[in-house]
Amino acid sequence: MSNKTISSALISVFSKDGLAPIVKKLNDLNVTIYSTGGTEKFIKDLGIDVVPVEDVTSYPSILGGRVKTLHPKVFGGILNRQNHDGDVAELKEFDIPQIDVVIVDLYPFEKTVASGASNQDIIEKIDIGGISLIRAAAKNYADVTCVSSVDDYTEFLELLESKNGETSEDDRRQFAAKAFNVSSHYDSAIFNYFNKNNEIPSLKISENNGKVLRYGENPHQKGFFFGDFDKIFTKLHGKELSYNNLLDVDAAVNLMLEFKNDAPTFAVLKHNNACGLAQRDTLHQAYVDALAGDPVSAFGGVLIGNTEIDLTTAEEIHKLFCEVVIAPSFSPEALEILKGKKNRILLILKDIEMPQTNVRSCLNGVLVQDRNNVTDTLEGLKAVTKTIATTEELDDLIFASKICKHTKSNTIVLVKNRQLCASGTGQTSRVDALNQAIHKAQSFKFDLKGSVMASDAFFPFPDCVEIADNAGITAVIQPGGSIKDQLSIDYCNENNIAMVMTGTRHFKH
Repeated sequence: MSNKTISSALISVFSKDGLAPIVKKLNDLNVTIYSTGGTEKFIKDLGIDVVPVEDVTSYPSILGGRVKTLHPKVFGGILNRQNHDGDVAELKEFDIPQIDVVIVDLYPFEKTVASGASNQDIIEKIDIGGISLIRAAAKNYADVTCVSSVDDYTEFLELLESKNGETSEDDRRQFAAKAFNVSSHYDSAIFNYFNKNNEIPSLKISENNGKVLRYGENPHQKGFFFGDFDKIFTKLHGKELSYNNLLDVDAAVNLMLEFKNDAPTFAVLKHNNACGLAQRDTLHQAYVDALAGDPVSAFGGVLIGNTEIDLTTAEEIHKLFCEVVIAPSFSPEALEILKGKKNRILLILKDIEMPQTNVRSCLNGVLVQDRNNVTDTLEGLKAVTKTIATTEELDDLIFASKICKHTKSNTIVLVKNRQLCASGTGQTSRVDALNQAIHKAQSFKFDLKGSVMASDAFFPFPDCVEIADNAGITAVIQPGGSIKDQLSIDYCNENNIAMVMTGTRHFKH
């Protein structure tokens, strides 16, 4: 492995934060510094000598600054192979300076897009010279050190100080890897901006915020999370979230967004499904009734409310062993109580929109689909039976439909008085899902007489509505669409059951 002593550096950056100590250290090491535009002025203002790139290329910055470093004398200085006699001779022949370090920080393309700027402003933030310098320097890591982001300034300064301006090939290769990470992420962001309507069937996903988890679903599996967790949550307390915690938190947030502006609503989730959910006049009562839906499964679950958790609610929650509690806010008194368990994770859910695309691995590729943004509403229901659902039943039907949408298929959800009585989840047969739900509700002493049933897909036969009728269920919501819909409708008409259809299936695999 060959070590290199830095004798020259090209600096052209957008962000100057943290740059001054690097420039001063390079100057102390007698490194010749080349620069352009605003960076050149910044270095001069530090009282440090700098060679303008224009003096090397004999060309000024042209086209409104679009072309400054794009020149053979610049890229020849970066891309030459220092152990290649032909390259060394050409540098001398064409008066090309050797460049040992390239420091670049790209125009902030993603931040400009996120700011809502005009298309023209966004286009101007597509860096050309900077990205080219990064690729060239990283390619030639055998001889050149590439510092490709403001995020790497500190590490590079520490390297300069600890090795007195000398770099190893391992050092340069590591910076090259970081550089190609920067360039690939940057290009992905630009592509996704141009392909926002998915006219080109190509998937580019790039996440720079990576976190190593303790393990995956099981201890023998490695696990990672890539994403900006802090954009969605403020973590107030507790241990690190696990792979399974994150999956449950995702399910909890997506479910509770259905009730974002509703009356106080509380849910308890286990293995991505709601095992308890209720809506009441107070969050305290909503929690008590949600817990009653399945106090056994709630052990070790994820809890979420749609409004601030107050002291009385916190005192009830504190009696339960739970992994995570999520809410828009916590009162100071509630927070003090809930912090009583050192490992309990407390999260504030920020006012955000979840991604509009769902991505999951499949075989040797990925599946991508639009987010399921359809929520069944009273206005969208079609009454298909002679018996018309009451106002109370309609409210419960919509409530049940929201839960059903976020429960693993095949699923049946039973609700009474805006409280989840039970659900049958992830069954291969819809009849099995219904029987599971009824058995579970009865085991926790729910009276299903007058309750309602939601199904994520149609009934191909009337068996489900017959079983529901025998259990005391009086109203049903389902998408419809079976060629045998009339069989279920006929049974309901003969037995005074109200049925409404939504026209929208809510499979969740």
